[in-house]
Amino acid sequence: MGFKCGIVGLPNVGKSTIFNALSQSNNALAANYPFATIEPNVGRVAVPDIRLNMLSKINESLSVIPTFMDFIDIAGLVKGASEGEGLGNKFLGHVREVDAIAHVVRCFNDTNITHINETINPSYDLDIIESELILSDMDVLIKNQANLIKKNKSKNQDELEKLELIEKILSYLEKDHKINICDFDDMNLDLVKDLNLLSLKPAFYICNVDENSIITGNNYTKELEEKLQNDNQKYKIILVSANIEAEIAILDSSEEKIEFLNELGLKETALSKVIQAGYSLLDLITFFTSGKQETRAWTVDKGSTAPQAAGKIHTDFEKGFIRAETISYNDYIDHGSEHASRNAGKMRQEGKEYIVKEGDIFHFLFNN
Repeated sequence: MGFKCGIVGLPNVGKSTIFNALSQSNNALAANYPFATIEPNVGRVAVPDIRLNMLSKINESLSVIPTFMDFIDIAGLVKGASEGEGLGNKFLGHVREVDAIAHVVRCFNDTNITHINETINPSYDLDIIESELILSDMDVLIKNQANLIKKNKSKNQDELEKLELIEKILSYLEKDHKINICDFDDMNLDLVKDLNLLSLKPAFYICNVDENSIITGNNYTKELEEKLQNDNQKYKIILVSANIEAEIAILDSSEEKIEFLNELGLKETALSKVIQAGYSLLDLITFFTSGKQETRAWTVDKGSTAPQAAGKIHTDFEKGFIRAETISYNDYIDHGSEHASRNAGKMRQEGKEYIVKEGDIFHFLFNN
């Protein structure tokens, strides 16, 4: 599995159209009125990776298994959603299940498509969504706080630490301070992750622009970029035209899609941009296993050890890990096979401390 990405934004900003393009489906109802999406649509898409095809061709693999991403299209949020306005915080609950959030922001003018706030103002729109996520977090934290105070009459040390952490986070949020996962030390990191706070989810920003702004952006996208810079956020802005992506989605072949993109001066689809942004934001990398039976891509956190990578395949591989035989992707391709790479001295024997690198091709040895 790659990662789960929640697509959020105000109603009528193009979320469902973009979801359909990203998930290469027409599952989400795209309509010119609020709350066209009343249940979260989930789309699973294979992560495109040419390296899979190269490895499978070399090994004449019987099957090729990519890694996958889940896109979750969440109903349009409005001001007051955390208190039940619109479709309420039922949908904020769905956001808690994702690994990263993609904020879709409307950055185009079109009098035929209504805007819930009547005027186009990307910065204000984003403030509404972020405020609702924070207010929802505060509600969750206050409830946790009350429960801990009520039941912790025995002064349990672990629960006292959790209570202290909740009070610290609340004090930040009440002062409109943004919090970041980097603000917490290793001791509190697991506790923070258990709280599953929306405002701590890694986020990137999809600017839905008109066709003429897809390469250079426009005044709306520049305004949003300035806002994010002023907020001192680590951010990634992706320019997407929902109209263009809708046209690409109905083309039959990859060749037609590439030709269409080239005509517009584009090098990649929105899907490719989102995958790259997500992997970078979440510090994810890909390793491979490849042989006659199967060539497969696997996703791990950057900094993972060889046993942790082995555990992605099967927990027994991690528990009984002995060593990993690994070849870099470039060496594998340069020499044309595992056997030739081994003979050229490019296969390495790595132990438990080895840190996985992007594109490593592994064979794991383990005790049953």
